[in-house]
Amino acid sequence: MRGRQSVRFLAIACKSVCAAAISICLAVAAEAASAPKPPGELVDLGGHKLHVNCTGKGRPTVVVENGLGDFSFDWILVQNQVAAFTRICTYDRAGYAWSDPGPKPRTFAQLNLELRDALAAKMGEHGPFVLVGHSFGGPVVRNFAATYPHEVAGLVLVDAAFEGQRVGIGGKATMRLGDGAKGRNIPPPREEMKESDKAAPHVNSTPPPQEALDPMYKVLPPAEQKLQAWAQALPEMEDAENSQREWSGEYFSKWLATPQTGIFGATPLIVLTRAEGGYGNDLDVPAAQMENERKEGQVKLAQLSTNSKQIIVHSGHNMELEAPAEVSAAIRQVVEAAKRHGKL
Repeated sequence: MRGRQSVRFLAIACKSVCAAAISICLAVAAEAASAPKPPGELVDLGGHKLHVNCTGKGRPTVVVENGLGDFSFDWILVQNQVAAFTRICTYDRAGYAWSDPGPKPRTFAQLNLELRDALAAKMGEHGPFVLVGHSFGGPVVRNFAATYPHEVAGLVLVDAAFEGQRVGIGGKATMRLGDGAKGRNIPPPREEMKESDKAAPHVNSTPPPQEALDPMYKVLPPAEQKLQAWAQALPEMEDAENSQREWSGEYFSKWLATPQTGIFGATPLIVLTRAEGGYGNDLDVPAAQMENERKEGQVKLAQLSTNSKQIIVHSGHNMELEAPAEVSAAIRQVVEAAKRHGKL
């Protein structure tokens, strides 16, 4: 009798495993089938693909690094303007929109390697590049410029995050970027995918309710608004962003401990800073202190190069949506300075 029960249990278990596997396969297939057509190329990096969208002609090529939770098509207003005077590439980091999840941990070095390999090795997009980093993308392009200095012609930091910046972490609590670091060594980046890199399959018979699109996205064309709603609902981004946040602190901590002034020499650099931080007195640090720290941090970003300029923009944080003309104009200034190897 015990033997029969064991056989029956195994049969039920096998059926359950098969059913789960089929559900996962069906969910993956359904997600792939529902994905809209990407505007750019899906670049194979050896086990995972990265979505890169390049338009326009001219040198140097501009490359955009998005903020957390942002996508390549968020930059369509800026991309269309910049493509009129030079080539520009936007892309989706691994785990975002059409891009497959990539190797972990998602360190700045890992993000830099993937972007560099996609552009130069796979697409034939040659540097030196003008790098544009928005929010979280700011420190990512800073690390790219420090790692591959001869491949960078200029930088535009768009309301970029910086070491020591105080951010809300829930309720009234705040923390400074870099304070939570564990002092870990940054592992070497790689393109090879391991089984441990893959996030647990997301199987849900009922899709999450469609949230209303944030009003700031209403400036996008209708097609890009639909892409925004689609991409925000994808589960892979959360796993990628958790790893990005975890490891970014190690870089911020190192930058806090090491003087950064002038590290980019005379590389053209424009820092775009929003005029008002918009802080309230509902956090554990007074709004006035938050604002002073923000302004000081943005000034320090401009000190990364001896050939720099800080421009105050009357806009919110998402300047690519709220002030695309100002962002495009700053990019143009850096492109022109890079061409003539001159001062801004």
